[in-house]
Amino acid sequence: MIRVVLPAHLRQLARVDGEVQLEVSGPVTQRLVLDALEARYPALRGTIRDRASGRRRAFVRLYGCEEDLSNDEPDDPLPDPVATGREPLLIIGAMAGG
Repeated sequence: MIRVVLPAHLRQLARVDGEVQLEVSGPVTQRLVLDALEARYPALRGTIRDRASGRRRAFVRLYGCEEDLSNDEPDDPLPDPVATGREPLLIIGAMAGG
């Protein structure tokens, strides 16, 4: 069971409280986790990654095990503690400004 923590605005959109738990079969990758998340919560389609290209949106970051996983390849395996559910995958909205 994969644990995913969404930012407040995406939790509201998906109508969930707290952490989301997903079942992912095979090697646990960003792509498969996001596929499972969007399949279970269709309202999230297009919010984390672009619908057409499938690329992560620029101001969305993914963290696991206190590491920024945002620039990892979508098909790279996630860290073992995330893949086994010991640690959550955090989806965070980034901010920019000056």
